[in-house]
Amino acid sequence: MSPAEAEAARIVREADPDRYLAALYAPEERRGPLLSLYAFNVEVAAVRDRVSQPLTGEIRLQWWRDAIGQAADPAAAGHPVAAALLDAIRAYNLPTDAFSNMIEARIFDLYDDPMPSRTDLEGYCGETASALIQLSALILDPEAASRTAAVAGHAGCAQAIAGILLLLPVHRRRGQCYIPLDLLQAVGTTRDGLVSGEDREGAARAVAAMAALGREHFEAFRRGARALPGTLRPAYLPLALTGAYLDRIQGGAVDPLEESASLSALRRHWLLLKTALRGW
Repeated sequence: MSPAEAEAARIVREADPDRYLAALYAPEERRGPLLSLYAFNVEVAAVRDRVSQPLTGEIRLQWWRDAIGQAADPAAAGHPVAAALLDAIRAYNLPTDAFSNMIEARIFDLYDDPMPSRTDLEGYCGETASALIQLSALILDPEAASRTAAVAGHAGCAQAIAGILLLLPVHRRRGQCYIPLDLLQAVGTTRDGLVSGEDREGAARAVAAMAALGREHFEAFRRGARALPGTLRPAYLPLALTGAYLDRIQGGAVDPLEESASLSALRRHWLLLKTALRGW
């Protein structure tokens, strides 16, 4: 693992432990590129937390767009994650359009605009989490990855929706709402009622509906996952935890408006190991 990849691994281990643990099940020579990809995801997902104004965030995202699209030399700028990512893009012929679409989708994170509809939400999930899974699959087994786009689509939607519910307390403090407006309207509540917490019953219905949507995609993924080759399993391993997160949310183990439905380290390790050995 190169020094740049080692730095990428450190970032993922600290900021995205689920994907870090999943990457450890990949062949040794593929772990560095996978972790470089996941570190890029951490970097663009965290832009909102690191800026005080949306415009500054857009400038940061534009830097990534330029570095990837124009093959700039980020190492000269002292950015090991970008250097490691470009190495992975070149080594595995990863499509740069997928990165551009991911960066474009992340602009939504910088603002407090509500998610308009379920279709918009699924598009956002597809360009972020689903694309990340598909890019991971291309690193692991390009030939097999070309046949699994539909499975990656459902997997990414399930994973991202569960993640949105886990981050709901953070989003509420920021004034953000990723739960689509048409879903909120269907359950009889509003964006403001959810964010402020004033409509607790309506918020509970919205969370239940969002979790049901995540479960719908998760079950669609599981049906398709039976045919996934073992070579691609590490790309999908974080989904071993998605079902457990949704179980805790839907089972009322926590108040999702106030706290995240986390899993113990032992539980996460066991679920990943079991799935790595047996699949879905």
